[in-house]
Amino acid sequence: MKGTKWIAALLVSATLLTAPAAAYAAANKTTKYRVYQNETAVAEFSDLKQAIARAQWYEDSYVEDIGTRQWVWNNFPRFKLYQYDVSLPDWEFDTLEEAKAVGRYYGHAAIRDMQSTGWVWNNYPKYRLYQGDITLDRWEFAELKDAIAEAAYYLNAHVIDLSTNRWVWDNIPVAEKEQRRQGERIYNVYQNGTTQDGWSFAYLEDAVNEALKWSNSIVVDSSNGGKTVYANEKRYKVYQNDTLINEFVGIDEAIAYAQWFLHIAIKLDGKEIWNNYPYYQVYQSNEPVAEFKTIAEALQYAQWYKNISIRTYHGERIWNNSRKLLFWGWNGSSAADTIKKQAQTTVGLDIDSPTWFQLADASGNLKDMSSKESVAWLKSQGYAVHPLVNNQFDSALTTQFLANPAAQTTFIQSLVGKASALGVDGLNIDFENLSGKDRAAFTAFIRSLTEAAHAKQLLVSVDLPRGSVKWNHQTAFDHEQLGAIVDYVITMTYDQHYSGSEKPGSVSGLSWAEEGVKEFLQYGIPRDKLLMGIPYYVREWKINAATGALESNRAVYMKDIPALIAAKKAVSTWDAQFQQYKVEYEEAGYKYVFWMESAETVQARVEIAKKYDLAGVAMWRLGFETTDVWNAILPKK
Repeated sequence: MKGTKWIAALLVSATLLTAPAAAYAAANKTTKYRVYQNETAVAEFSDLKQAIARAQWYEDSYVEDIGTRQWVWNNFPRFKLYQYDVSLPDWEFDTLEEAKAVGRYYGHAAIRDMQSTGWVWNNYPKYRLYQGDITLDRWEFAELKDAIAEAAYYLNAHVIDLSTNRWVWDNIPVAEKEQRRQGERIYNVYQNGTTQDGWSFAYLEDAVNEALKWSNSIVVDSSNGGKTVYANEKRYKVYQNDTLINEFVGIDEAIAYAQWFLHIAIKLDGKEIWNNYPYYQVYQSNEPVAEFKTIAEALQYAQWYKNISIRTYHGERIWNNSRKLLFWGWNGSSAADTIKKQAQTTVGLDIDSPTWFQLADASGNLKDMSSKESVAWLKSQGYAVHPLVNNQFDSALTTQFLANPAAQTTFIQSLVGKASALGVDGLNIDFENLSGKDRAAFTAFIRSLTEAAHAKQLLVSVDLPRGSVKWNHQTAFDHEQLGAIVDYVITMTYDQHYSGSEKPGSVSGLSWAEEGVKEFLQYGIPRDKLLMGIPYYVREWKINAATGALESNRAVYMKDIPALIAAKKAVSTWDAQFQQYKVEYEEAGYKYVFWMESAETVQARVEIAKKYDLAGVAMWRLGFETTDVWNAILPKK
């Protein structure tokens, strides 16, 4: 049975490393804080100061309390600068003054408070200077006095107030105006492409004043090829939920109107330059369900629902709670038909792990039982493939292998090369029953293997027994170092009572399994690397009814338990110690007892993984379970 020899290995290790336990006292490194950049997790820490220090490396980052998912720090900026409808990545600022300092270098700029709605500053021009029919891009001004100051350099100049389209100033003498009025009528007013008698003028100001009487009108200079020299247009279009509801000459007038309504956007020449949509949008799956002015409000709402993401008005995703547990299943077999049959009975399985590779000898030769056809079929069904690699659970063989660098090179090259050729996604290393003296050598081997695998874009996982920080230094497995090297760590949270145990007990009591998870976390292993093992079997203990002596034990698959209970008319009682039902029956002078595994206990184990925000769960093994298990745990992904 996978994992049954780990306790013996630990006992062997203890005799090999004799330093006092006090010398190996280790701090609890359980991660409590996770650093994100937007919705991407980047690191975990046990210390808040360290988490904040790391988060400060990134823009748009935050530190989250893993247990509550509450933000305890963030550096999201408050103000966003736009030119027309465009904003650049570095145009976000903590303070309004910082945003203004940059915004003043650009025309048609505006600043939005991302914790509110609308603008808090803009430099959209209010006045435009003309010399006759001519204007330049730089002849736009926020103040009339600035326009007049510029006009001092030119003759025949005038200024248009862009908020009303009115002619508000000129430097043309009255006598000259009268003289022009006696000339040829070259300025014609049009509204929607048509003109009328009396809409022709010799002097431009008179044409402008006439055009002001008619909305969306223009003045055309017939002496200059029909050039439009003035427009009394309502350029600012107000939309509510993409429906045009009004239009205005001036931007201030448009904003004043827009503030009476929700979901308003103002567009200029088709560009959205203002809106009062709340900046933070909450989606469930891909459907918008709510919106908020602040991140804090969005987070408070989001915690009550599943499959939620928080996005900015522009669509950047900054947070989500849609992370799903990985469901990993070992086949315990290399046979193609068995693998296919087992996978077909699952629901929600993400990763399938066939037993395909083995350390054949101390020289590093690889025993290969893989099947490219099986890889193709598994991938066609949507499963990632991470074949299991074992060491025959042979301590002496593994010691010789780990002492031979050339053998390790041979093995790693053969294994990684074959895995790459097969097109699998990763490798699952299940080396068990190691000697304590091989601790450093095994860690070095895993580092070399992982480097080679990563070079071929392969992930690496390692299966590890439970191990308390109090005595881990005496074992062959350096949990902390291994956790830092590989992509996934799978804790074998079963065989609390195994075939060699001296007294009956559960294969994996619920509190014992949870304690095992907590032990792994104490090494500082990131939660998104850690998967919790789940047994799909129990151990039935045979006890002499007269003497109470333990006679023997055997493994019973979960799928066979209902028939066994029915056939033996077994009695179930709740065992608070293991948090499982204890099942007992008597036969031929013997008492038989085991602790129940069922859909309910598997659900409880999945809940432990969710409670500690682990990457997922791993089932030993496929084919042992009852058919109802997968449907029972699927909603908990």
